[in-house]
Amino acid sequence: MKADIRIAWILARGSDRREWWRFSLTLLGALLATGFALAAATIAAVRGQVSIPYAHGLLDRPGERAGVVLTLVLLLVPVLGFLGQCARIGAVHRHRRMAGMRLAGASPAQVRRLAAVESAFACLAGSSAGFAAFAVLLAVAGHTPPPVAWAAFVAVVLAVPVVAAPVSVFALRHVVASPLDHVRRTGPDRGRRAALGVVLAAALIAVAGLLLLFPGGKGVTPFALLVLGLVLLTGAGAIWAAGAFAAFVGRRLTLHAKSPAVLIAASRLAHDPWAAARTHAALLLVTVVGVGFLGVRGVLLSALGANGYRPVDLAFYTTGIDLAGAAVLVALTISLCGLAVGTAESLATRRRGLAAQAAAGVPHRVLARAALLETALPLAPALLLAGAGGTVVYLAYATVVGGPVPLLPLVVPVAVYAACLLAAATSLPLLRRVAHPAELRFT
Repeated sequence: MKADIRIAWILARGSDRREWWRFSLTLLGALLATGFALAAATIAAVRGQVSIPYAHGLLDRPGERAGVVLTLVLLLVPVLGFLGQCARIGAVHRHRRMAGMRLAGASPAQVRRLAAVESAFACLAGSSAGFAAFAVLLAVAGHTPPPVAWAAFVAVVLAVPVVAAPVSVFALRHVVASPLDHVRRTGPDRGRRAALGVVLAAALIAVAGLLLLFPGGKGVTPFALLVLGLVLLTGAGAIWAAGAFAAFVGRRLTLHAKSPAVLIAASRLAHDPWAAARTHAALLLVTVVGVGFLGVRGVLLSALGANGYRPVDLAFYTTGIDLAGAAVLVALTISLCGLAVGTAESLATRRRGLAAQAAAGVPHRVLARAALLETALPLAPALLLAGAGGTVVYLAYATVVGGPVPLLPLVVPVAVYAACLLAAATSLPLLRRVAHPAELRFT
């Protein structure tokens, strides 16, 4: 392991200038993860009933603080997914370096470990920068956490790169580099892990139900288990549904498509439908949460206004609602960044195939349209289903509360779909470079 760390450090120091964006994205993801974790640790360090002059009393009582901590912890999920995307695209982009290490005697597993450790260095820089910014913020606010909190802060800074390394290894599990300057993916996912996630989520929900029916257990919160189970169930279900639909539409359009761009996109979806599903899973989950949140927000504010609450009394509720909405927007932004990185990774992986198509006379606009269709085709029905799931959530809440049913949440899937297409379009400048016929020199 020491040799791997030393080699990874040498490779990181000798990286090409063109790789600065990969380090920057990884550093940004680590900085966000550190910020969320440090904020959660700071709030969790507060004990008992206090009076905090922020958030209109939302942080004064332990119950509300626990909800804020849970929200910050859940924001780590899309951040870890984003770090995995950064590690994956970095490994494929450095194919010649990986091939050189294989020629020197490195095994495929060691190549993946070196790429993961190299990402951990960038994560350590990001976590250190996040800790420095957080310390400055605490000094400006005049807040002095207890010594236990500072120990937790140091643990967070060290834990971010430690956790990011296994995430990178998991993201690179299908990347195999050969000594002949070729990188490929093996063992495409067939939805088995999604089925395993559904089983695990069902087990967590069942345990939460038993704890609710038979209370008395200490140290275990049924609500936390229920939320974790529902999040896992929604994510696993989204992966399976998106992958199954991508496989279906890919096979059908391959047989009946007349447009060259549609035919290229359909062939890609039929070949590896689960690649798009893994990228879109976080977006589908955020869409369900966003639709449900906007609906519940409208119903709740209408009910509070009907009960005669004054604006001063409503500040406590609106602050909590706005905090939840900000968390949803942050998760959506991170998921869109992950989609953009995943699209770029897909183009970099297929650079030789794209270069061969360009050399054969396929226009660039056709390749660009095909790249966008790879995102648009499987995502449209998946977002429709996600919007329907979120609508069911807030309709059930409106039925219990008895308030009016808002229509604004129905616009969320359309807005997310447009944002996804814009995020995918950010990779089109890379397409012109990877589809250059000069890439055929390395085949």
